[in-house]
Order: sequence, then structure tokens, then C-alpha cells
Amino acid sequence: MLPGETSAPSRIIPSLSRMLLLHCPLLLLLLLLLLPLDSRPQKLPTRDEELFQMQIRDKAFFHDSSVIPDGAEISSYLFRDTPKRYFFVVEEDNTPLAVTVTPCDAPLEWKLSVQELPEEASGEGSGDPEPLEQQKQQITSEEGTELFSYKGNDVEYFVSSSSPSGLYQLDLLSTEKDTHFKVYATTTPESDQPYPELPYDPRIDVTSLGRTTVTLAWKPSPTASLLRQPIQYCIVINKEHNFKSLCAVEAKLSSDDAFMMAPKPGLDFSPFDFAHFGFPADNNSGKERGFLKSSKFGRQTSPKPRVDLHRVCIGNKNIFTVSDLKPDTQYYFDMFAVNTNTNMSTAYVGTFARTKEEAKQKTVDLKDGKVTDVFIKRKGVKFLRFAPVSSHQKVTFSIHSCLDAVQVQVRRDGKLLLSQSVEGVRQFQLRGKAKAKYLVRLKGSKKGASMLKILATTRPNKQSFPSLPEDMRIKAFDKLRTCSSVTVAWLGTQERNKFCIYKREVDDNYNEEQKKREQNQCLGPDTRKKSEKVLCKYFHSQNIQKAVTTETIRGLQPGKSYLLDVYVIGHGGHSVKYQSKLVKTRKFC
Repeated sequence: MLPGETSAPSRIIPSLSRMLLLHCPLLLLLLLLLLPLDSRPQKLPTRDEELFQMQIRDKAFFHDSSVIPDGAEISSYLFRDTPKRYFFVVEEDNTPLAVTVTPCDAPLEWKLSVQELPEEASGEGSGDPEPLEQQKQQITSEEGTELFSYKGNDVEYFVSSSSPSGLYQLDLLSTEKDTHFKVYATTTPESDQPYPELPYDPRIDVTSLGRTTVTLAWKPSPTASLLRQPIQYCIVINKEHNFKSLCAVEAKLSSDDAFMMAPKPGLDFSPFDFAHFGFPADNNSGKERGFLKSSKFGRQTSPKPRVDLHRVCIGNKNIFTVSDLKPDTQYYFDMFAVNTNTNMSTAYVGTFARTKEEAKQKTVDLKDGKVTDVFIKRKGVKFLRFAPVSSHQKVTFSIHSCLDAVQVQVRRDGKLLLSQSVEGVRQFQLRGKAKAKYLVRLKGSKKGASMLKILATTRPNKQSFPSLPEDMRIKAFDKLRTCSSVTVAWLGTQERNKFCIYKREVDDNYNEEQKKREQNQCLGPDTRKKSEKVLCKYFHSQNIQKAVTTETIRGLQPGKSYLLDVYVIGHGGHSVKYQSKLVKTRKFC
């Protein structure tokens, strides 16, 4: 706390007294027990819709308040290694509850706990000082029951259809750096639904690729198509990495930067000036684009270094072409569905693409033992060169085709050694030769653009990719199916690897053709929701014939279909997904 600053609970207590006595005696007792009184007034958030909407438009209203309002997303700030605590009261048992925490530019540690309040807090006590002191000791001496905890930078949720009454507290901590975050809590999650829902296939597809343009397409949010709520889509383009939330994008950009306006009619595919994207800006660009602005405090700010990150909101279109990109450059694309009523957003699964090279074909150099990402346009060709710096007996090429199959050719000093079609993950070990140079030719699929990861090494014992079995299918045992569980098995290897299994409920009409559309096999467990995770375990067997493991997945619903995915994670952190398996529980047992 800064010198002279008054804590949030002490600022809000005096003005809440009359309202709380009438409407929320439990919360009044909570606040009275927290800190001494102060004389400055502030109103308590309310669920009266007209007043509530007026309050949430005032951003200063919730600033530094330790009380979480019901049904509004609040933004706040954490200093590194300085915990922050929020409170709210659930007055009745069996109340639905949903809490969402969105980290912005740093991972968070947070936990949610509940503490039962003493019966005297119901407002029916005598009001004598002695019982109040006893209640204070009772509240402050108990730790409460932990309901949920999480550590990371994903948007994470706690949802309960029936929560007990009591005092709830949310504790947050950032150990990495000072950071922003957002919190949303509601006791009416079914009717609120402030976050847009994602479609069954939440990926962004690259439908066209040029030297300076990339065309993106995506499926609409059911919130717009089915619930008829106003949704607009915002695209984020950068050259570093994908973002997991719009909050993270806002933290990366200057706080004064606003969203770009939607393109005017007739300019759908050239919505904003990308002329300097990836290039140094000229002397006038800062003034023309508004990078030199007055701060909200009236103080002049100096021009900030430009970041290669842009965002644009395009309304409710489902296709968009980004223009004026730099040739032969990899860009990362993220899509966010934004509910314009609540201004709350949900992230699609981001993608990346490398723009087409200039007319002169370039050859990419592969470094020994380093994984390289490669993007190939539809029916396009890429050349990669591998020149080991020392003599070697063998060279290993590991290729992971993320989308459709690619044609691979390897030549050593002009002599063709290998020509195969690769789908999924393949490893090729070739005989080495002193001072040899290898040329790898990759040809994309006729169906569409291809993405792949490739690793070349002369040290086969130091593989970044995990070792893989010949058969990467998941087998389900039909006779072991029940109404609430399924049993599956998959093959491992002689090398000890980490395996993680995930489940996702799908519609009954989900079929093998739809399963094939789960294209990007390079997306790892970090793209999955935590609620979909079943377990992770290590497994191997020196006897390759016995390198098989089984797992029973419990807690499923009768007659429901589930898509199961197994990821094997190598020592270098790279993951490979087994073929997805569609299973269905028995309807009657």
C-alpha cells in the first residue's frame, strides 16, 4: 500500500451501513470486522439492473474495492509478491456460483475458499458488544475450506451448481512481475452468460496465403448465431506468439491505444494501413497514427517504441484478409469474440502462418538439434538445408506434419536418399558422410496449406521429439464400457515419456469425418481447458511387447459421446497427439 493510501474495505464501510442493514446483514458483519471505519462514502454494487448498469460504466467505481460485485467483470492490478484478497458473501445454501479469473501479462496463483459465518451474523442477534467480539474472534481465527486453486496464465473457471452459504474469499498472487488481471463472479451463471460461446471447432483457418496477405476464416460463435446476442470479432496479429486472452493483448499494447475502427464499406480487405508493419516508421508516422498522446492525467508522454502487434475489430464477418505484411515472415493470428453488451471476450484457438517468399526461392538453414516450424501454402514447395559442423556417422530427421500429408525428399550432396509422403510423425535415420550437406524438399498438400515441425540432428540420443510407437491409435474396450466410464489403452515405447489424456464431450452426431477436421496435431495440451484433463502419468517398458498401458476414465454421463486425446510429451517439451478416439457410454446399465 502506498503512503497515505487507505485500503479499499475501510473506504467503503461507512457508506454501506444503512444499505447493508436492510439488504445484506452478512456482508455488513464481514466488512465491520475487517477494518476500522472511515468517513469517505462509496456505494455497494447492487443487482438492481438499471442502477447496476450505471455503476459498472463508471470504471472508478470498483477501483481497489475488496468486494466482488455480482455479475460484473472487474479489472485490477497486482504488485509482484504482494497478495491481494477479495470477498463476497453467499447468503443462501444451494446457490449456483461461477468465478472466472483472467491473467493478463503474467501467470497468477489464485485460490477460492469459503468460511461458514456464525449464526449471529444473520442479523437476528441482540446486538450486544460481547457476542460481536466473540464472532470477530471466530471469523478471524478460522482459515476456511479451500474450494479451488490454480497456477498459470490460462483463463480458468470455478463453477458450482450448488454452493453453500458463507463468506467466500479469493486470494491472488503474482510471483513473476507486476501484472493486471480480471475477475468475474456471478450467482446467476445460467442467465448471465456474459462470455461468448465458442463453436465446436474453435480454430482459425488460413484459407489463402500470399507474399503480403493472409486470409483467415472461422466459424461463428453460437452466442451470435443461436442466442442472437451482438457479437463482434477482433483479430490480433503479431510476430512473437499467440495470446490466450484479449486482456493479455491489452497489457502488451499501450493503455492509451484504442481498438481500430471497423473497415468502411468497400474496403473490407484493406481496413487499415499496414505499410510500416515490420518496417521502421518514418518521422511523421507517430503523429499520423496518434502514438504521441496526452495521458489521462494531462501529462505529455514521450513516443513509445512501436511493437509489431496490431488488433482490429471487423464486426460480425467470418472472413478477413490481412494486408501489407512482410514477405517470408511468420505471423501469429488470434481471434476474439467480443460480446458488445458486456464487452467481455472469449479467445478462439490461435494459429500461425508464414507469408509467401519473394519470387526468388530461399533455403532455410536447419540447426542441429533445434526444432523448426515450417508453413507451406497449398501445393507450395519449401527447401531446407542441413550442413553438420562436424563429422557424423548418422543423421536423423524427425518430421511432424500438423495438418495434411506432405511430400518429403532428402538429398545428400545431390544424391536422392529419401522420398516419402509423411502424415503425422515420422523419423528417418540416414547414413552420414564427412562434410556432407543435406537438402530437404517439402511439397504441400493439394487440399490446403500445411504446417509442420522438423528436426535434424547428428546426435540421435538427444531428441527433442518424444519417441513414438509404430501404432498411435487409442483402443477402446467395448465390453468394459459402463454408463459412467470407458476403458482405453495405447502403446508406449522403451523410453520413459509423460502421457496426458484429455476428454471432451461432443454431440451425438459427431462422426469420424468431423474428427478428421481436428487438424492441427501440433497444438499441445496447453491449448486444452483444464476441466478436460483426466490425468498425466509416466510410462515405459524395456520389453516392447509389453509397452502398453490402460486407463479407465470415470465420471462420465450415460449415453454421451466423448472425444479422447492422448498426448506424449518429450524431454524437450514438444508434444505429439495420438489419433483422437470417439467413445460413447452405455445408455442403460
